[in-house]
Amino acid sequence: MTVFRIAPAVADAFPGTRIALVTATGLRGREPWPHTADAVERLERGLADGTWRPADETDPRIEAWHTAYRSFGTNPRRVRPSVDALGRRLAKKAALPRINPAVDSYNAVSVRHGLPAGAFDLDHVTGDVDIRHAEGHETFTPLGEPGTVEHPAPGEIVYADTTGILTRHWNHRDAHRTRVTEDSTRVVFVLETLHTDRDGHLLDAAAEELRALLAPHAARTAVHLLDARHPRATATA
Repeated sequence: MTVFRIAPAVADAFPGTRIALVTATGLRGREPWPHTADAVERLERGLADGTWRPADETDPRIEAWHTAYRSFGTNPRRVRPSVDALGRRLAKKAALPRINPAVDSYNAVSVRHGLPAGAFDLDHVTGDVDIRHAEGHETFTPLGEPGTVEHPAPGEIVYADTTGILTRHWNHRDAHRTRVTEDSTRVVFVLETLHTDRDGHLLDAAAEELRALLAPHAARTAVHLLDARHPRATATA
């Protein structure tokens, strides 16, 4: 079992933070996921016919993350929050990337609701995971760049396990070590908001929507919530 914790300093700096952990065990990533394929295609059709557009940096959901990034020294127009970067890519190319069914599922839910999302293969997470400020000496290998080693800036908010950094700039990019592949069978998916009062209902809806996409292709699924009042949760399905 992997425990996720929000550090007190992060909860104090961002008291409206709420994080949904959607866990899935017994995932079957090599079979067809028709509901996920349909969810992705519906977004692309909505963009094409003008009935829907992804949130951009003028949207309060994205603007909040830009403000958060600036607070810990990151320029959000150079290093964008994941949902911002994904929405911009979709708007430009009129298509979401197809990676694998599990990743496609959280990408679709992320852009549909305007909330950052990510995922970790729990079989490659070591110990517990803390959402905390970086000290600056930790190591991070970006997704898709197994030969690269980076060091987060001191004060940057990261997800970290006992081996190293799992995300940089809070939710800009995930680590290569814990990437989700078609062969991942124990995964925790993460959805986030900085404004529970305003967007908590969106987070709840997004978490349930993601769980519903995962459930036909998993032995077990569950949703756990983290916030300032409940800063600890165990990622179990």
